Amino acid sequence: MDKQLEWKDEFDIGVDAIDKEHRRLFSIINRLFILRNEEQKNGKACEEGIRYFYEHAIRHFTDEENYMELIGYKNLKMHKRIHKDFRERTLPILEGELKRSNYSSEAVDHFLAVCAGWLIGHTTTEDRAIVGEDVSRWEELLPVQELESMKQVIIDCLQQMFNLKARVLSETYDGERFGNGIYYRLVYGREQDRKKWEIIMVFEERILVNTIGKLMGVRSEKLDVMLINAVRYSASQFVWHVMSHFPAVENYEMQEESLLTYEEFRQVFEEQKPQVSLLFSTDEGYFSYCVIAPHLLETGIGTPLAVQNEVAETEKYFKMRKKSTKPKILLVDDSMTIREGIRRLLVGDYEVSAVQSGVSAIRAITLDKPDLVLLDYDMPVCDGRHVLEMLRSEKEFADVPVIFLTSRDDPESVKKVLSLKPEGYMMKYLKPTEIRSRVDNFFRKKKAEQAGRS
Repeated sequence: MDKQLEWKDEFDIGVDAIDKEHRRLFSIINRLFILRNEEQKNGKACEEGIRYFYEHAIRHFTDEENYMELIGYKNLKMHKRIHKDFRERTLPILEGELKRSNYSSEAVDHFLAVCAGWLIGHTTTEDRAIVGEDVSRWEELLPVQELESMKQVIIDCLQQMFNLKARVLSETYDGERFGNGIYYRLVYGREQDRKKWEIIMVFEERILVNTIGKLMGVRSEKLDVMLINAVRYSASQFVWHVMSHFPAVENYEMQEESLLTYEEFRQVFEEQKPQVSLLFSTDEGYFSYCVIAPHLLETGIGTPLAVQNEVAETEKYFKMRKKSTKPKILLVDDSMTIREGIRRLLVGDYEVSAVQSGVSAIRAITLDKPDLVLLDYDMPVCDGRHVLEMLRSEKEFADVPVIFLTSRDDPESVKKVLSLKPEGYMMKYLKPTEIRSRVDNFFRKKKAEQAGRS
């Protein structure tokens, strides 16, 4: 393992004592990387270095918590829980692995990878939040009263325009994929100022086929270019009806529209903080209505549609969004480092979605049933075992294949989930090639079984 952690100025949060300790922890990790690459004669030094990191991390957690308590940090309780989990669960598991293997190179590599990933993620997210430099995605939602008005207007408009009965499933829709969706973006503004309202609607395909499609006399169960263009104009009228109920956007005019790929839509959720992000369930499928406003657009997302290019662009979009034949994998893990690492490992041959909690996993599976779930065992509030119990209790999702991806290797943990019939149990410390191989083997076996039945 030839690695080094590079300290960057943006890691500083502006609290000298905390920044100094973060730098020291980075330095210890880097020293361990060096020791790891030297000859075996330094094995004892590596062992002592790991113990030194362990002790420093524990002491740092205490000092950091004392500082947060001193300044009255509002999220102290959550921050303490994150520290406690790393201190009382992650580090002891890693330490046990090191001792059982007599500090083997593989165990040391795993310890360094986990600690380095955790240190980077924690420093750049939770720790920055202490001084207000990192905030929740949902910190800028509309006030409750206005959000309630928006919800009711949208529900009424869905009923009036499309004869759809709708109910709100979530007020914090986080951009999860559902079915084979259409992502339609509209930007409204006024000439006298630069403030804009960016509105994105997501339609499950069957909603459009069974509403606008039937009104047009379309007999097909699938979208085509003509229907997508009809959807554009119906959807823009829908937005106009919704916006007409809110005086704040009086005299706003549509300045831009575009059809987005799912990746472009996700980009919005990575870069923006929506003021409205509603997910509705209707009797024909799911629908989402998202608003980012006021918003100064610096770069366009998607190709703007105009009279000159609308036919070519909608045909191009229609070809791009043909349903993927790749197997769908849902990755569930509360570690951003693990999610991104596994996603990169599998993307290409698989359509990979990722969520960070058990609750989000249930919602994601309900919205878009995956071909395989890679499920973390240890998560706060709703852990992997609870997620699998809920899946197995619902007839529609009882057959969803689940492979646990976990740091737990004790017999008792395995025994607890055997009755729920998971497809397998994979350890997070496996080499990436081994994880990829096991996923490939699962789908290879599944394909062979399907061929045998046909």
